[in-house]
Amino acid sequence: MNDLLLIRILFVILLGLAGYYLRPFNLEPPFAAIAGAILGASIVLFEIRLKKVSLKRLIGAAFGSILGILGAYLISLVLAQALPNSYNTVPFLQLVLLLLMAYVGLVVGANKGDMLNLAALGGLFGGEKASKDTFKILDTSVIIDGRIADIADTGFLDGILVIPQFVLRELQLVADSADSMKRNRGRRGLDVLQRIQKMPHLNIQILEDDFPNVREVDMKLIELAKVYSCKVVTNDFNLNKVAQLHGVEVLNINELANSLKPIVLPGETMRVFILKEGKEYNQGVAYLDDGTMVVVDNAKRMISKTIDISVTSVLQTTAGKMIFGRFDDRVHQVHETRAADRQLAQQKDREHSGTAVHHPGA
Repeated sequence: MNDLLLIRILFVILLGLAGYYLRPFNLEPPFAAIAGAILGASIVLFEIRLKKVSLKRLIGAAFGSILGILGAYLISLVLAQALPNSYNTVPFLQLVLLLLMAYVGLVVGANKGDMLNLAALGGLFGGEKASKDTFKILDTSVIIDGRIADIADTGFLDGILVIPQFVLRELQLVADSADSMKRNRGRRGLDVLQRIQKMPHLNIQILEDDFPNVREVDMKLIELAKVYSCKVVTNDFNLNKVAQLHGVEVLNINELANSLKPIVLPGETMRVFILKEGKEYNQGVAYLDDGTMVVVDNAKRMISKTIDISVTSVLQTTAGKMIFGRFDDRVHQVHETRAADRQLAQQKDREHSGTAVHHPGA
């Protein structure tokens, strides 16, 4: 039994004994002891739950509840003056108002507490700066793209996903566009947001902060990232470059996709479908499932066919990865021969099975 558990048990016992001897509300000693023990157990459970709450949420909840209680007190003074003869109604309304305002302030303060920049206070709160990196601001392009939902669903994204209100407005404008293509893209973005919000392991925050003096949404994202010292999630190439110039960290979905492409080394053999003719003489062009272009020498006559090629080189560019290969007649012929042999063997097995089944009935 650890020391903390022992302290909790002693705390519950002491409250039970206090209730037994002090008899609050003129209760009988046994019932008063039970009430004290229940109160102590409730406090212990609240303390256990409180340990899982971050410091920012605690500060936000405390600040919000104080404001709520202060607002309830001021409104209670007005009620007392407005209803001077309502001896039973006014106390009831004051109590309800106090509980309501304190509860609303507590909940709203706790939810918005994650947005507090405690690192700016320094000293005791300086250690909170590291957790700001868990903030990730989503821009419009990455929401419309849709892959962010798949990435989030795998659990690779942690922390808090922040969606600024001005991004939502831009997304709504795209969804209401007269252009059918833009309208479909905007609606897909809204569907992606709904999917992300339904993921129980994610914490989604809608941020009301805006920068009226900044007109472009990209610059607003950069300024917001500076204020909260967090990262921007995007697949916009221009926003990526501008954010880096401003010293803002960016998580680029396209760069993530490129890093997850299969690694192909020169000399390896791979199977591709030749889709069209290449730019150079006797070249064919194929594409992998992830969109990677494969340029194949000696494959012009193999258009609309699946062939085996030998990789000669791999070129990594800013636009993505390109694979160069060469078609070998002998390798492809071996592959076709093996496939034909397998088909012939399967056909013989079927014929043999059919003959075996038919024989008993003869």
